[in-house]
Amino acid sequence: MPRRRDTPPPRTGSSESEVLRGFLDYLRTSIAAKVDGAPEPEAHAAAVPSGTNLIGLLHHLTFVEQSLFLGETVTNWQSTFRTTDNVAEVVARYRKTVKRANKLLDNCPDLSAPIPPHNGPTIRWALTHMIEETARHAGHADIVREQIDHSTGR
Repeated sequence: MPRRRDTPPPRTGSSESEVLRGFLDYLRTSIAAKVDGAPEPEAHAAAVPSGTNLIGLLHHLTFVEQSLFLGETVTNWQSTFRTTDNVAEVVARYRKTVKRANKLLDNCPDLSAPIPPHNGPTIRWALTHMIEETARHAGHADIVREQIDHSTGR
């Protein structure tokens, strides 16, 4: 399988917010691309003894975005790593959630302000945490996707 060429995050930004959001959007695009088009049922298959699977990683990140940026409640985080939905459905739901989160972030120029509407952590903290969370799972997804069909990122 040919190597994908990812577009790296921007090297410049006029503000801290642009830099943080640039890295987050790069990682979001990257992990969605790693899952998009993965063959069924391999995308659901456990790749390691812990049960980690490709589609579960993106499904989980959808819930993290919804919880952190949109204030939705998650009562069982472990269950967010499992889904019976197909690849296309999970990718579409993730991309829709990212658009909703970005719309909220577009209206939050002050990084030191709490995330509305639930007065959670600061936007700066939330962006930094989401970068860390997405990067960690994107790395997992890289390995799992390569095990499935030898597809790799850049």
